[in-house]
Amino acid sequence: MELIAFIPSPSRGVIHLGPIPLRGYAFCIIIGVFVAVWLGGRRWAARGGLKTTVADIAVWAVPFGLVGGRLYHVITSYELYFGEGKDWVNAFKIWEGGLGIWGAIALGALGAWIACRRRGISLPAYADAVAPGIAFAQAIGRWGNWFNQELYGRATDLPWALKIDSAHRPADSLDVATYHPTFLYESLWCVGVALLVIWADRRFSLGRGRAFALYVAAYTVGRFWIEYLRVDDAHHVLGLRLNDWTSILVFAAAVAYIVVSAKLRPGREEVVEPAAVAAADASAQGTDPDAKDTKDAKDAKDVDAKDADGHAADAKKTEAGEAESDQNRDEEDGAAAVDAGAKTAKNL
Repeated sequence: MELIAFIPSPSRGVIHLGPIPLRGYAFCIIIGVFVAVWLGGRRWAARGGLKTTVADIAVWAVPFGLVGGRLYHVITSYELYFGEGKDWVNAFKIWEGGLGIWGAIALGALGAWIACRRRGISLPAYADAVAPGIAFAQAIGRWGNWFNQELYGRATDLPWALKIDSAHRPADSLDVATYHPTFLYESLWCVGVALLVIWADRRFSLGRGRAFALYVAAYTVGRFWIEYLRVDDAHHVLGLRLNDWTSILVFAAAVAYIVVSAKLRPGREEVVEPAAVAAADASAQGTDPDAKDTKDAKDAKDVDAKDADGHAADAKKTEAGEAESDQNRDEEDGAAAVDAGAKTAKNL
């Protein structure tokens, strides 16, 4: 029986603009990064930080994250790139897909820590600000799997089943065309995680890395059951896929962090970026360096003007004093002359 409703897959995941290939997978990653930086910047500014700080730190975090995500994928799926009949050069072809979120977050956090340390910023506070944005970025990035027709789930005939071209189907089910759209499940789950973190942060004023830990814990819950549906090749440990075990361990660590952190360091940071506070104080007090230079110049000009006025006044006083002295001297000379004339007349 042929399905009437299903989700189609793109006929191709890349189009060429002349010699330049435009890949859907890459576009999804790029758009996700922009959304994460934009939302993170708004949240950071709302906490009292500078608007450009998140973007500046992302310059470090994003490249580290991409390298970490690729390393995790290559290490955990080494058989795809190394061994007989394999070309190890393909390990560098990141545009063909293959980014492990665990490695991306771990190494991306390292890059963010380096940048935060250079600015005197607390990494947990920064992580809290960008947590929902990362979840939204994952939601957008998962659509790259749709373009590549990869990482889908088990066969299904549900109305929202994903149709996969024969070239991308598992070797043992070439006659089955529709599968669980796990990329869509995870995308929707990540949107829910982002909204949960935003709500919880507003409701409980989460701080000191607890908003980020909530994102991690919530994401791993969804990743566990979504991972369980997937049929792509993966290493298994005690009957579970490797990423299922990773989800369990990371979930436990995130929950433990929330509990212990809330007891040891309750509340949230009052100051997240000292430079922003200093800039605000300088602006409020009118001590902005440029404004201060202008003010100093004006004050110096006023002093010079006062000095000039003082010198002019002193000169006028001196001239007036000299004139008065001359006048008094003339009057004295005239009086002496009159007295002398009177005496002469008397003697005669």
